[in-house]
Amino acid sequence: MRIGVAGTGRIGSFHAETLRGQPEIESIVVADVDAARARQLAEKLGVEAVDTVDELFTSGIDALVITAATSAHAGLIRQGIDAGVAVFCEKPVSQDVPSTRDVLARGAETGTPVQIGFQRRFDRGYGRVREAVRSGELGWIHTMRAMTADASPPPAAYVPLSGGLYRDCSVHDFDIVRWVTGAEVESVYALGSNQGEKFFGDAGDVDTAVAALKLDNGILVTVSATRYNGAGHDVRLEVCGSAGGLVVGLDDRAPLFSAEPSVSWQQAETPYQTFLERFHDAYLAELRAFVDVVAGRRPSPCTVDDALQAFYIAEACQLSQDTGRPVRLAEVKA
Repeated sequence: MRIGVAGTGRIGSFHAETLRGQPEIESIVVADVDAARARQLAEKLGVEAVDTVDELFTSGIDALVITAATSAHAGLIRQGIDAGVAVFCEKPVSQDVPSTRDVLARGAETGTPVQIGFQRRFDRGYGRVREAVRSGELGWIHTMRAMTADASPPPAAYVPLSGGLYRDCSVHDFDIVRWVTGAEVESVYALGSNQGEKFFGDAGDVDTAVAALKLDNGILVTVSATRYNGAGHDVRLEVCGSAGGLVVGLDDRAPLFSAEPSVSWQQAETPYQTFLERFHDAYLAELRAFVDVVAGRRPSPCTVDDALQAFYIAEACQLSQDTGRPVRLAEVKA
């Protein structure tokens, strides 16, 4: 099996190194718009490099892993589909709904498998909660609280290209709510604010947001996000049911510090600082699953349609924030 990797930044380098350790993969070839960066990674890992991303498609690859800039995702997925090679792409599929729909239609025509990178689906904690919710172990679910809190903001240059806090950050929470519950979001109400760096407002974005979601089975969900969580990188999901509750992300590195003087549990000495630390094992499992997809042993565990449904929720939240009113998902799906 020969895998091409388009994009050799932080996550691309991590994925290339992960793939190198898979026994079924005979060779890896990397490419980047910065050819020197691709050659540097190739030398470090002992893999091949080509000068342009387009050359990946003439290098005999069986599959393509896309970790390039968001603006390149849709075009590269289409190229992979047209070349008949299985595709893994970091979220999002595209920067807008029409282009995402176009990619979905293109894939449906050919049957070429495409897996989108929502790594939380491969985290053991989220898997355990999904099992508990789907089995009825927690009774009927009335409330869920999801959060993604970055320890520090991204570079200023990244923000205008990110798509905004809902599409770039909270979209992971939107996807996992659907995956855990099997339900769809019916309506949203979202608020955002800026108290940090001016570049967020200059880009039309916010650095902190909260959204209330109502699912079509009656579950109420709050989703919060911030770029400024000084305690550390904090990603959690709390699920509350009539017969019990569970929390994802409550481990010995969770950046939680109690104000209670009599607290007995160990508080984090080395809290998570980055998403790669928090989801290291999930990223490994995600790429192992993609190898199975390429080999034809399983269908895509996270499809373009899954990504589109999460994107709709992000779009609805952005519209709600912009208009100051609740938004039904039907409005953005029309």
